[in-house]
Amino acid sequence: MKKISRALKMTAAAFLVMLAAGIFTGRPLEVRAEGRPVKIDSCLIEGTDVVCQLAASSVPRNDDGKFYIYANEVFLDGATGDIVATVEAGTSVSARFPLSYDTIQSNLSRKFLVAVKQNGEMVQVSDEHYITNPEAVAAYTTARANVGIKGILPDLNLSSREEFHELGIQQIVYNMSVDEICSAASVPGAIPFTYNGQTWYFDGGMIDKYDLMFKSLNHYGIQVTIILLNKGEGLYSQDLMHPDSLDGTECPGYALNVEDAGAVNHLKAIGAFLGQRYSGATGHGQVDNWILGNEVNARTSWWYTSSDSLDFNVNIYVKAFRIIYNEMKSMNANVRLYNSIDQEWNRKSNPGSFLAKEYLDRFNYYMSREGNIDWGLSFHPYNSPLYDPYAWNGPAVWVKETLTTPYMTMQNIDLLIDYMKQDDFLNPQGEVRSISLAEIGYTSSFGTEAQEASIAYGYLKAASIPEIDAFILFRHSDDAHEMESNLALGLYDLNGNRKPSFEIYKNLGTANEAAVKARASEIIGMDIDTMINEKIIWTREGDGVVQPKSDNE
Repeated sequence: MKKISRALKMTAAAFLVMLAAGIFTGRPLEVRAEGRPVKIDSCLIEGTDVVCQLAASSVPRNDDGKFYIYANEVFLDGATGDIVATVEAGTSVSARFPLSYDTIQSNLSRKFLVAVKQNGEMVQVSDEHYITNPEAVAAYTTARANVGIKGILPDLNLSSREEFHELGIQQIVYNMSVDEICSAASVPGAIPFTYNGQTWYFDGGMIDKYDLMFKSLNHYGIQVTIILLNKGEGLYSQDLMHPDSLDGTECPGYALNVEDAGAVNHLKAIGAFLGQRYSGATGHGQVDNWILGNEVNARTSWWYTSSDSLDFNVNIYVKAFRIIYNEMKSMNANVRLYNSIDQEWNRKSNPGSFLAKEYLDRFNYYMSREGNIDWGLSFHPYNSPLYDPYAWNGPAVWVKETLTTPYMTMQNIDLLIDYMKQDDFLNPQGEVRSISLAEIGYTSSFGTEAQEASIAYGYLKAASIPEIDAFILFRHSDDAHEMESNLALGLYDLNGNRKPSFEIYKNLGTANEAAVKARASEIIGMDIDTMINEKIIWTREGDGVVQPKSDNE
């Protein structure tokens, strides 16, 4: 039924395109989807209003000399939403209408478009545009806890002030799923949150646990980054499952539902609740950074839908991103929201994935076209293959020094930085966006020396690049399941013993860093500062792991 349904939708869409083009009516196409004659230059909050600036090289044909401004929820297309303003048509026009913040008619996360009447019917004449300064209404402007780039995914059994202090941890990353935080009025201890004229509920027990964790980490002087997931398991979050993810496929992460009013309103409330509660100003702890999803280009692994269309998947992700961004920023002006892609730049190991480069390009296209905001990039520059132990010497077939490279690792991460310096990728202030290496790790399965040198190389390379705001090591301790794939990524082994890499990571970024550099240089066979500063890239033949000698040989 799903395949038939999709085919019918495509047929209907094709029919509408042909009808608009005059194939059946004999009339010429008045407005094309690309190259629409009116441009929305900006939509900004001013006081309690939204002001949109419109420009047109020439006014499109119309019946009454008017521009009609529509406010659409993200799941609506064309002139179908609410008309929020009517202004005289012209080549340079300003339209003002109420923001209606925190009401049932809130325009905060809606998309706006311009339409005109042609032969008595409304015709869209501009692309969509979102509000790009939601921070203008923020109740809080909390100072960010930017203390350094050294981070870790913590093992909560090992986490303590003493442990983090000894390692010199400045950032942590942790997962949160909408499944575990959503609740209902009937659940004892549920936390009510009234927003946009509706009351939503959050799981009191789970939220209390996060409160305690975040406040403790804040007290330790550690910056918090949370990855917001949708596992599809919660009783009170089933509405957040995207319709195209409901085919029964099992996945650790599913696309969020942006296709109907109920789910979109729920998503708005989640963004606002989390932004407010963890603003650092309400007594519940502070989260500076949120990452929406994990490696979202890996469709069948982490952000599942049944559609293999790149445009479809990026489009629905962008809509969810816009909602969470605007709602969170309207509560805490200084919070950051990141997308998340993996290292498979021009080669995908899983046919169900999208290339990281093509996903990033398409994401940026929509963000630029519909109103540039200060989104950040969360990137995972693992070795290729993942279990390869040599961060400084990858397989030549996978690691290259041009943008044709199949994989983007720490060796050639400079390519990514330069890519993000392009004019089309800059943030609204004309600056390079925040780049967070929110997941990076190296195995000890082929010898602890390789892990020591790799961690040193990865961290020092990241620290040498000003645009990188986080280097977050994955993991604190080994995971038995991952070790089946030779991924012994922890600083501790399964028995709770510290590996030699613990001392390496502990001393990086400290007065003892010179000893770490000497140790890494000895293992690598070249001065590590020279290798990093002169951007020397070693590669080796083959596409697998060259077995190193044991540490005792």
